Formats: sequence, structure tokens, C-alpha cells
Amino acid sequence: MPTMYAYKAQDEKGKLKNGKVSAASAEAAVRELKGKGLKPIALEETEAKGMSAEVRIPGITDRVSPKEIAVFSRQFATMISSGLSLLRSLAILAEQTENTKLAEVILEVKQDVERGESLSRSLEKHPKVFSEIYVSMVKAGETGGLLDDSLMRLADTLEAQVALKNKIRSAMMYPIAVGVLVVLIVGAMLMFVVPMFEDLYADLGGTLPVPTRILLAISAALQSYWWIFMAVGIGGFFAFKSWVKTESGRFTWDRIKLRMPIFGKLVHKSALARFSHTMSSLIRTGVPILQAMEIVADTSGNAVVAEAVMASRASVSEGESIAKPMAERAVFPPMVVQMVAVGEETGALDTMLEKIGDFYNDEVTTMVEGLTSLIEPLLIVVLGGVVGGMLISLYLPMFNIINLIQ
Repeated sequence: MPTMYAYKAQDEKGKLKNGKVSAASAEAAVRELKGKGLKPIALEETEAKGMSAEVRIPGITDRVSPKEIAVFSRQFATMISSGLSLLRSLAILAEQTENTKLAEVILEVKQDVERGESLSRSLEKHPKVFSEIYVSMVKAGETGGLLDDSLMRLADTLEAQVALKNKIRSAMMYPIAVGVLVVLIVGAMLMFVVPMFEDLYADLGGTLPVPTRILLAISAALQSYWWIFMAVGIGGFFAFKSWVKTESGRFTWDRIKLRMPIFGKLVHKSALARFSHTMSSLIRTGVPILQAMEIVADTSGNAVVAEAVMASRASVSEGESIAKPMAERAVFPPMVVQMVAVGEETGALDTMLEKIGDFYNDEVTTMVEGLTSLIEPLLIVVLGGVVGGMLISLYLPMFNIINLIQ
């Protein structure tokens, strides 16, 4: 693992500079500085001297987001197309990148390239940062001598995926927030408000209405056994997470998501947009069709779509067209199948797939805007209905208070 070194060095004009560099050893750090045109004067390992060592939380502080990879790819492509060497470009990117984890990975890739390995093979050693589609497109770009073009297409693809995720996240954020608010309000009422009415009803005597008795029973159970409810909730959450990680669980859950009344179409269209854009980028950069379909299946984001793609791939490997097996799968709408068939016949499959992806991107945007305006009043009604129902249950005995007093 590379170590962070604090350095003092002189540039070509003799000006003193301070900074930090990440390298596998002190010798490698010196070489790194000389490669940048700096003359090292002092070099210290920051962790050994207690100098601002970073606290890292696995999965949070060492995470590299798709947006950061997209920015890296676009900058990398610009440098390569401008005539900078591969090693020089990687060194500059490692220095400019704010994400420490990404900077370390770029330096390791640079060191592997210096040893004579190809860029794609060096990137392949870091699957948590560079996905299979990324490595495949870089490899195709290296083979065809169009690395900058491949990197630029990668940046476009990643940015489109990030934008799509943000649209879906914005549509889901409001209902989730309202759902949490409903749970908090209901919990607070059951724990603190309902018990006050319970004491009042006990003094009045008589038989309470059924809704009131049910509400009081739930409140008493929550007060006495709240830890059981909490344990069941937390245990259920982690059990669900474990189940979704299994192959059958993920397939079942993804199928359920596609059949949801409101969000099913949104999930379906976003999956088709992701499939189309990714497939188009892979084909355009020269990745073989069978390999492209396998990569798309792994990165589709939905197990049902992945299964349909792999089934189509099996048919294509036997000599059939792509459109024919796709037509046998309900997950691919007729419009997608027809446009893929036209793309195969005209030799413009990548262009057709890109148009399909753009179409479904627009559909997702329209749906998100429509859902936002539709869900807001529905959730207000739900919130009002839940809280109002509880209040009515609490005040029902008041309507018959005279009989209760007698």
C-alpha cells in the first residue's frame, strides 16, 4: 500500500515548494518528484511523524464514486488527445485528484504501466474502482489506437448513469422522508399521547369502541415490549439485506420492483436506458458483441434484465440475430426489439441503441416530474389519514361520554 510523504523541493526556477506525495517507498517518492521537475530537499513519512494522518472508515472514506471516475476519464482523455504521455497524464491526475483512495489507485496504475503492463491490465487490478465495462472499453481503445475516444465515451456513459440515478433518487427521496415522518409521529403518539387518554378512560369506566381498544392495546404492547419491536425491525432489515444479496433473492426482489404499481415503470425504463447506453458504448468502441452482452448483463442493475440479456446472448452465440431472442422476453418492449432489428440490418446497431437510451432517459425524466407532482398530495393524504384515524379513535369515546359517566 502506498505511503504518504511530506516533501520540500525546489522547482526548475529554484522556488521552494511544500506538499505531499503518495508512493510505495521513499525512493519511489523521489522518482515521482523528479518526474514532476522538482528537486527534493526533504522527505518525511507523514504517518511516522504523526502529521495529519487521515482517519479512514471502510466503505465511506475510501469510496470512489462514479462521478469521480467520470471526471477522471474526461480529464485523462483530454490529456491524451493533447499529446501528453500516458505516464505524465497519470502523474498529473494523481496529484490533482482530491479523493485520496482514487489518487492511490492512479499511482499504483502508473507504477504498473512503468513496469511494462498495459493500461487495461493495470486498471483490472482495481475492480472496486474500475468496473468490467471500464476495463473492456479501455482495452478496446488501446487495441484500436483510440484510447482518448474510449475514455471520452466512458465519461459520457458514466455521467449519463449518474444523472439517471440522481433522477430516480429525487423521485424516491420525498416518499421515503414522508414515510419516516409518519413512523416517527405514530410512534410518538402511541408512546406518549395515547397513554394519557388510557388513564382518562379508566376513570370513566364503561365499554370503549373497538377502534379505541385496538389503539390502546397497540400502545400498551409498544410500551411494554418496545425492545422486541426494535429487535424485530433491525433483524428484519438485515435479514432482507442478506436475502437480497443471494442470487434467488435478488432476482425475486428485482422482479417485484418491476411490478410495483407506481415505481415499476420507472425502474423498468431506467434499466432499459442503462442497458441501451452501455451496450451502445461497448459496441462503438469495438468490444465483441458476445463479450459486450455479458458485460451489460453484469452491469445492468436489475437481475431480471440481466437474465434476459444472457438468454439472448446464448441464442446469439448459436448464430441468431440479437432482436429475435429479445422479442421472446417480456422485459424488452416491442419498440426496443424493432429498433435493434433495424440497427442490425443497417449496420448501425450502436446508433440505434444510443437513440433507445436517449428515449428512455427522457421518459424517466418525464416520469420523475410527474411522480413528484402526483406523490406529494397522495402522501399528504396518507399522513393525514393515519394521524387523523388515530385521533378519531382516541376521541370516539368522547362522543358517548355521558353514557360512560353514568
